[in-house]
Amino acid sequence: MEPAVLRDDMVDGLTSPPKEVLEDEAVALAMRDAPRHEFLDDERAAYADREHDALGTRVLSPSTVARLFEALSIEDGDSVLIVGAGVGYTAAIAAELTDETNVHAVDIARPLVALARENLGRAGYDAVLVDRRDGANGLPEYAPFDRILLEAAVVDPPRALLEQLAEDGRLVFPRGTQRQRLVSTTPEDERQGFDAVSFAPLLVEGEQSGAVERNRTEREDRERARKRLESRSGWEQEWIEWDRRVESGSN
Repeated sequence: MEPAVLRDDMVDGLTSPPKEVLEDEAVALAMRDAPRHEFLDDERAAYADREHDALGTRVLSPSTVARLFEALSIEDGDSVLIVGAGVGYTAAIAAELTDETNVHAVDIARPLVALARENLGRAGYDAVLVDRRDGANGLPEYAPFDRILLEAAVVDPPRALLEQLAEDGRLVFPRGTQRQRLVSTTPEDERQGFDAVSFAPLLVEGEQSGAVERNRTEREDRERARKRLESRSGWEQEWIEWDRRVESGSN
């Protein structure tokens, strides 16, 4: 079956019962035009509404992609940053919604950056910029952005991303840890909630695939221990000082 027919079937399934997750006509058209099979190995499976794995990352299902872009609400001419380039498919959808020269994507994993560039080039989106960056730092050289899509779960969005939003910009991200909900926010922290979602947590340097250290719990434990020590006051601090005096006196 022709890929164009498979794409039409995919979008029809997203817009009609029982799913009905896609209402925005611009997003529907973008998903009908973007060749999803260029981003996955199996052409027929590419248009099934399910997730895939590639180089240690999760390729989002079409229904999840639809939810993201409905919340993002990209307008023609918007400058867009995708944090978590993955295989490049969401950057392709963004390029269909605005000029592809306005689409920027970053990923912390170098192999994924290379794969996304290759996929986007083959699919006809050569002008999309994909760079290897720590997503929490954004892409300040090209800021401000009208829309930022963070494809990783956080409790609160990184400050750098909020600072890189245009004055009337919008940042969409999965909020939470175990239980997550898609949320959009503005530079003034005006938030709007959407559907429940499930994303992997935002990685920092050292946690990406192939890095030497990937133990997120160990890193967070060190940070929490340091913060607890710095925040001690009152009787806790007095006991710490007393212990130190005793130790110094015993020497």
